[in-house]
Amino acid sequence: MSRQRSVPTSRLGRLSLLGRLAGGIAGGMLSEGARQVARGSRPSIADLLLTPSNVGRIADRLSEMRGAAMKVGQLLSMDSGDILPPAFSELLARLREDAHHMPLGEVARVLERAWGEGWQQRFQRFHFTPLAAASIGQVHDAQLRDGMRVAVKIQYPGVQRSIDSDVDNVATLLRVARLLPEQYDVTPLLAEAKQQLHLEADYRHEAAAMQHFAALLGDDERFSIPQPLADLSNAEVLTMSFADGARIESLQHQPAVIRDAAATALTTLALREVFDWGMVQTDPNFANYQFDARTRRIQLLDFGATRVYPPARRRALRALLAACVDGSDDDIVRAATTVGYLGADDTPRYRAVITGLLRMASEPARHIGAFPFGNSDLVQRMSDRLVAVRVREPMGRLPPADVIFLHRKLGGLYLLLRRLQARVHVRELISDLLTAETGELHADSEVS
Repeated sequence: MSRQRSVPTSRLGRLSLLGRLAGGIAGGMLSEGARQVARGSRPSIADLLLTPSNVGRIADRLSEMRGAAMKVGQLLSMDSGDILPPAFSELLARLREDAHHMPLGEVARVLERAWGEGWQQRFQRFHFTPLAAASIGQVHDAQLRDGMRVAVKIQYPGVQRSIDSDVDNVATLLRVARLLPEQYDVTPLLAEAKQQLHLEADYRHEAAAMQHFAALLGDDERFSIPQPLADLSNAEVLTMSFADGARIESLQHQPAVIRDAAATALTTLALREVFDWGMVQTDPNFANYQFDARTRRIQLLDFGATRVYPPARRRALRALLAACVDGSDDDIVRAATTVGYLGADDTPRYRAVITGLLRMASEPARHIGAFPFGNSDLVQRMSDRLVAVRVREPMGRLPPADVIFLHRKLGGLYLLLRRLQARVHVRELISDLLTAETGELHADSEVS
């Protein structure tokens, strides 16, 4: 089935799609409600909202709109156990690689605007069918005249100028549909989402982040990063050397020693990003990693969601990690308050809840020996605890936005290591980190 569809670029056109979505949801609720009442049931609003037909409507509309309309739900679902109903969170997670792609003529028009008439003469070949289509843009395989194979990332038309209105409109839809719990103030997260999305929609920022990451990695032979080509790149088109590795999940078929080595490299990289460099690629999508079985290198892709964490923030996060690994409950409360999980007026009960959740989340860092990610039920236990807490005592606040982005990063890493059935000596890696001198923190990793 073809997934080609033009991107609606006008504000009115995008708002109209959301309006039709809201109308379709309402109609679906009425139909489902009538059916359930006829059977003698008294369904809740959530039951009526998240029927398979309504989930399908939401998925199709957001996939058609792409841009921030897809991204905002993904950002809100980073703490899926906290914010959105599980069925809706799963839907938004599936949207990540389920976007429609542009018709061929639209691709040609975008490239002509970027490179001028006769742009095809720069290439031996250019595949108009994309390798991948996501929320901000799509990626094409091509070969330059000199024989170099490249990946060309093309942004959907109108994405940049639709970000603010899309975020506001989708958030309004979620509130009106009562998919956001009333006790949550998501205003700071939505403001952060807008800022982050504007960065992601500027491919010059991504090119700079790629080069900066490559410099930070230096001669670390466990990783490779594509090289952006400045003369074929701008804010809306990013051309880079082609990474021809296999999907990271292909590691599942490698011997355990190779899987564990790759998992250790990925864990070390994440720790360095957060605590050493202060420059974090926060998108956990598995498609952002590839594995070259010949060289055994992990290829790192897509740096649009890169965030900078200044030294003071990294010190606070390091103190919280140290408290969770070796500290008392009082140590965790103090560090969690500094980071923003807790406030001065929180009840003892709420503090105990947060302390317990942080201890649970940091289990791999306290485990003696190699932590068996493949056999761990930590994700399920965390989910169960969050649901229980939400029922007994609604959580009073969301963590700061920059912390939620870290949840996204580290949660995605955990799921990847679980998929790879990896065993990693996390405690040893953490111990090396915590014994390092705080003064060794690098200066801010600002990306120009």
